[in-house]
Amino acid sequence: MAPEIPHDQPSIESPLSGERLDELASAVASSIENDQRTRHLTTDYLPSRREVIGILERLNWLLFPGFNGPREIDTDALQSHTRELLSEIAGPLFHQIAGALRYAESTEPIAFGEHCPDCDERAREIVDSFLGDLPKLRATLSLDVQAAYDGDPAAHHTDETIFCYPGILALWMHRVAHELYKQNVPLIPRIIAEHAHELTGIDIHPGATIGKSFFIDHGTGVVIGETTIIGNHCKVYQGVTLGAKSFEKDDQGKLKRGMKRHPTLGNHVTVYAGATILGGDTEIGDKCVIAGGVFLMRSVEADHTARGPKAGVRLNENRGDFS
Repeated sequence: MAPEIPHDQPSIESPLSGERLDELASAVASSIENDQRTRHLTTDYLPSRREVIGILERLNWLLFPGFNGPREIDTDALQSHTRELLSEIAGPLFHQIAGALRYAESTEPIAFGEHCPDCDERAREIVDSFLGDLPKLRATLSLDVQAAYDGDPAAHHTDETIFCYPGILALWMHRVAHELYKQNVPLIPRIIAEHAHELTGIDIHPGATIGKSFFIDHGTGVVIGETTIIGNHCKVYQGVTLGAKSFEKDDQGKLKRGMKRHPTLGNHVTVYAGATILGGDTEIGDKCVIAGGVFLMRSVEADHTARGPKAGVRLNENRGDFS
């Protein structure tokens, strides 16, 4: 029997002949060339997912200092530390935004600087505005952290919600993505949102508008659509969907975009596990409670609880040996 090849070393012998490799390469290259939907061959300015995730890591150091990044920060050097981080964020963020703006101008093969002369200036404005809003973003996230602690008796400290809670992770990334979305930055907000989705199982479109002191408990399977509006002091549990009823089409049979498709939640609304609320014309009033498993496609007036029928429970005596 031939010796096993170690996993960290390549095979000495290829299982394919040179002729077969040429044949396969020709077929794959032709499929790439012939399908423009799934390839970009010369667009060097496409955003880099890796770079965007690196920017998020540095942002995390600023949004939650001490929890991420350096564990000891001298208060006398706090401003210089912050300045260094802002510098590390500003450059890569500028290049990613400028590239995304160029990408949005044209999807044809084109060199980096051949079009969109205003992209760099617009990117500078967006970076300046975004970084200038970081103090407000930190204040908003502080309220989210407090809401998570206040809303979960299993939490022993606000620190625990920052370190451990997927809802906080998904929410801070959403709030970053939403700020860029409001500035009409292409692609990058969705890259951020889907990165958060991969990490937490919580799917929040960057277009969703979420008020202060929001708490997602447990979080797995939560879906919040693009045109959702959520008020202040709201709480949702795992498996909640805030989605669209259906997708309206135009005369040519294409989906209409840019319309209000997802529900609106007022202030102090709680939506329990597994509930589904659909429709752009569906409004849930202030201080409403939506019970678990409810399926809603109509509005609910303020100060009401929406419940579904209780499931019937039948108890049967166990039979057989279950020990």
